[in-house]
Amino acid sequence: MIGLITVNYNQYQMTKDFLDSVATVDNTKNLKVYIADVSTKKQPFKIGNYPMEIININLPNKGYAFGINEGTKYFLKQGLNKFCAINNDIYFNKNFAIEAEKTFQKANIFGGKIYYAPGYEYHKTRYAKKDLGKVIWYAGGEIDWKNVFTNHRGVDEVDNGQYDKFEKTDFITGCMLFFNKKVIDKIGFWDEKYFLYFEDTDFCERAKQAGFTLYYNPKIIIYHKVSQSTGGSGSSIHTKYQRKNRLIFGLKYAPLKTKIHLIKNYILGK
Repeated sequence: MIGLITVNYNQYQMTKDFLDSVATVDNTKNLKVYIADVSTKKQPFKIGNYPMEIININLPNKGYAFGINEGTKYFLKQGLNKFCAINNDIYFNKNFAIEAEKTFQKANIFGGKIYYAPGYEYHKTRYAKKDLGKVIWYAGGEIDWKNVFTNHRGVDEVDNGQYDKFEKTDFITGCMLFFNKKVIDKIGFWDEKYFLYFEDTDFCERAKQAGFTLYYNPKIIIYHKVSQSTGGSGSSIHTKYQRKNRLIFGLKYAPLKTKIHLIKNYILGK
């Protein structure tokens, strides 16, 4: 059984679409969904008759990491030991649950392949119609320590099988991040001081420092309506927290030269 943990922030229709998609996944009986509803304008959640168990909890808005932690703690109390932090602005490939269960047999922390949902590509005029739904958003990633950025491998490329190997990766996006109880027992929960953005990077870095290997499995597939949960790429929320938390993360982990560079640019408003 895998506990999916998603955060809802004033996006009830989007989260309903998310649940509708979960319901189409093969082997849904092996999934439970925890909705951390941190909305400022709470609404009654119409759960409906879904094949998977859904837990909807109203919470104060203390950020994405807080929501993920609350869901993880809930599932731990229920005896679950496998979890997935996942955005609500996505939909699923049918083999999601089956491939995830297989991967937990050989990895403690891992991610999968993420495509742009058709129509949500960053370069909207670049692709032929036949390529939509096969444009990569994430196929593994790495941290650029010189500039403190997280780079998605394959981003904006059409998938022609170039990233179809199960392999180690340097960074897993919190859009879909699987981890088990072994990871939590060793490194603890997500760091809630980030509020939004870089909490996933911090969790990955702590896991690596504790001796865990991060993996990318291209057979676990979702489709991402990119940044819809935060108002779109370049929105004021997106820009504010990316800038602030890049500094927090960099000061915690980056080389000294990079730390000085980050502080200087932050002061100058860059």
